[in-house]
Amino acid sequence: MSDDDTAPPADRPRAEQRWTASAFVLAAMAVPFLLPARYSAGTDWLLPAVEGAVLLTLIIVDPGRIDRPGRWVRALSIALVIAIAASAAWGSGRLVWDLLHGNPQTTNADELLISGALVWSQTVLAFGFLYWELDSGGPVNRHLHPRRHPDLAFPQQLDPDIAPPGWRPVFVDHLYLALTNATAFSPTDVMPLARWMKLAMAVQSMLSIVILSLVVANAVNLLGQT
Repeated sequence: MSDDDTAPPADRPRAEQRWTASAFVLAAMAVPFLLPARYSAGTDWLLPAVEGAVLLTLIIVDPGRIDRPGRWVRALSIALVIAIAASAAWGSGRLVWDLLHGNPQTTNADELLISGALVWSQTVLAFGFLYWELDSGGPVNRHLHPRRHPDLAFPQQLDPDIAPPGWRPVFVDHLYLALTNATAFSPTDVMPLARWMKLAMAVQSMLSIVILSLVVANAVNLLGQT
């Protein structure tokens, strides 16, 4: 990597702690068990088991703070994000299919709203992990080799006077980005700079619009029939 793409390492803060992201991995693992079985790929426990195994391996090889470089560690991190995204994609696809084709499991307004909220939350978590793992090469690269031209521009990066020296985004910042993008359907305080990031945020916005509009419309229709 050239000097133009990397900020100097002086005064670099400590690496991000793993426990925060790990807690939200556990939350993503719990969602399939709260949803009807048809919204889980294979069985309720298949993808959560994969996510748990990968998470445990990451904790063993890189405990405490996320600061260990290496191809295998990076591959494990990507595999974890893929598993979380696959679970969210399956649940979203199945829910949209059921709503469009009138599956009997979507004929109860209360159950529909609960399932819709869980699936929507699952997509928010998945995109939060996606942004966190891919933004500027992931948390390890953001710690060891921070870029002067990141994929995402957070307010603290645009105006360094409002943040401590060497500030860098952590998982909660990317999760907040995923949440606001899923509710506002557009960037709020974080601006996508990389083209791939713009496409990812556009996909999330469209998916969120589809899920929310179909769930709310069908729920209102069901409540009107009671």
